[in-house]
Amino acid sequence: MHSIHHNQTEENRANLADYDAVERIREVVAKTQTCFLCTSSDAGPSSGVRPMSVQAVGDDGTLWFLSASDSRKNAEIKEWPKVNLYFQGTEHSDFVHLTAAATISTERKRIAELWKPILKTWFTEGLNHPRITVLKVVPESGYYWDNKHGNLVAGAKMLIGAAIGKTMDDSIEGRLDFQTASKSGAWPFSALPRARSAT
Repeated sequence: MHSIHHNQTEENRANLADYDAVERIREVVAKTQTCFLCTSSDAGPSSGVRPMSVQAVGDDGTLWFLSASDSRKNAEIKEWPKVNLYFQGTEHSDFVHLTAAATISTERKRIAELWKPILKTWFTEGLNHPRITVLKVVPESGYYWDNKHGNLVAGAKMLIGAAIGKTMDDSIEGRLDFQTASKSGAWPFSALPRARSAT
């Protein structure tokens, strides 16, 4: 065991599955909406990494984005659909990594459900812009890092621990398992939260 965890007197591991794993995604998206979406490609100046804004999260954990049909990311996803997503909800907590499978569609109904006026910044012809596509990203596994009692309590415990020379880390981490949730299929789209835009 790592020496830091060995010095930890509190339990700091908790794997989350199904509903709890999905709730972890929904909580971090509610705080930040933005993540790094990474394709498997290492080509191009960003090495397959770019910031994206989640437009909605399904009750089964599916994440929805809007993207341009002629974008590099779409081309890379067509070549290999496996992607990684990295979230940071706050400065010191709510870190999530997801491994997922992405698919691209031009379903007009779904585009309309995800559309917001600010998106006209990128899709200048509006909702009917021919370049708009939907990215459906289904999480397969993941990992999270957080604290148990909020940033204020975590910070106070760290200060006390540093003063007395004892590890008082309020952190919690564990795997995210979506196997059952992914088999259940996408649940009602009308129930999904809305988020700010970026393509």
